[in-house]
Amino acid sequence: MSMVPQGKSLPQPRVQQNNVPLGILLMIGATIVFALQDGISRHLAGTYNTYMVVMVRYWFFAAFVVFLAARAPGGIKEAARTDQLWLQIFRGVLLVAEICVAVYGFTVLGLIESQAVFICYPLLVAALSGPVLGESVGWRRWVAIGVGLIGVLVILQPGMGVFNPAAVIPFISALMFAVYGLVTRYAARRDSTATSFFWTGVAGMVFMTAIGIWFWEPMSQGDWFWMALLCVSGVTGHWLLIKCYEMAEASAVQPFAYFHLIWAAMLGMAVFGEVIRTNVAIGAGIIIAAGLFTLWRERVKG
Repeated sequence: MSMVPQGKSLPQPRVQQNNVPLGILLMIGATIVFALQDGISRHLAGTYNTYMVVMVRYWFFAAFVVFLAARAPGGIKEAARTDQLWLQIFRGVLLVAEICVAVYGFTVLGLIESQAVFICYPLLVAALSGPVLGESVGWRRWVAIGVGLIGVLVILQPGMGVFNPAAVIPFISALMFAVYGLVTRYAARRDSTATSFFWTGVAGMVFMTAIGIWFWEPMSQGDWFWMALLCVSGVTGHWLLIKCYEMAEASAVQPFAYFHLIWAAMLGMAVFGEVIRTNVAIGAGIIIAAGLFTLWRERVKG
């Protein structure tokens, strides 16, 4: 799965301008790239160990992060400076663990059903923002959260025959991603965007290498091409997302992050022969409607 599929994975850079049309185009471009990344991840993790795939991907991602830090004012030393080191390390480890869970979910459930459940994560962020960050959550947002979770149940169908435990994998991934987003908000109270981004890549790379190196498998020459494309797509997606938030306010472009599900569904059907079950389409529609309402409420409150 993508590291920043809906724009919550990265701390958002300070907005220098507000070119909403360009920001929307950049967001849509990012969702296309991340959907392609999800498809490549599914292909590779279906053939090789998930830990190894994510580890190699993180090597490239960490190199990208260090490159950006080296070019920034103050260099790597400034980017790495923080007085909440363990919190930053926890963020990086949590994100890479979430990616492992999500990619494994792709191989078990496919892109369509995994993404259809995962898109509930903004609702989980809203639900947890009160106990974690002390933010106020009004009754309208609680209703939207409840409606969105009904959409998840429509997709999972826990009462229809024998329930498949694997169906909860993308929900666990969404929960982990929501916690990561909240911890990122908390860390941003004292650390800069550059610092949080730096530790996201470096801490994740160190943790994933310590695990993934034990699961190394020889790869075919053709799959090394896909691995290289996976790494490049990750960097490209992050660059597009960073530029998106530089160009426009997050509240204006965030609804367009749901295009990720559309591209993933198209890819799943065209390449992997997946089908969209009726309950999945209905449930995803309910979740998206609830998520858009939640984003609108956040914008109104803001």
